[in-house]
Amino acid sequence: MAQPAFEEIAETFEFLDDWEDRYRHVIELGKAMDPLEDALKVPATKVLGCASQVWLVPAPEGGTYHFRGDSDAMIVRGLIAVLHALYDGAPVAEVPKIDAGGELARLGLNDHLSAQRSNGLRAMVERIRETAMAAA
Repeated sequence: MAQPAFEEIAETFEFLDDWEDRYRHVIELGKAMDPLEDALKVPATKVLGCASQVWLVPAPEGGTYHFRGDSDAMIVRGLIAVLHALYDGAPVAEVPKIDAGGELARLGLNDHLSAQRSNGLRAMVERIRETAMAAA
């Protein structure tokens, strides 16, 4: 059920044996994202429960889920890019059904993120699901 962009990340991770290489790849994914404009970094778009500052801006259109995001931490920005690859372009009604935990486990992220980062990642997934359900 994952989007093709996420499948590409999963395939890349299969070739990266070392977790440090995977970590660097996640950071590179984040660097490749367009930054959010400061005008969108407001309390309404901020995700609570993250140790770093995180903003997610949903933009569902025509029954398809889209969102943009940003963070002040490079690794978290990379995690947003991974979530973007997982969810962006999915039908709005399907977003809450995507097994984010299972898909992210394919990347081995669960085993290598601190408890704070894992909690933040869960908070981001929950925000994505909530905004998709509200748009459905």
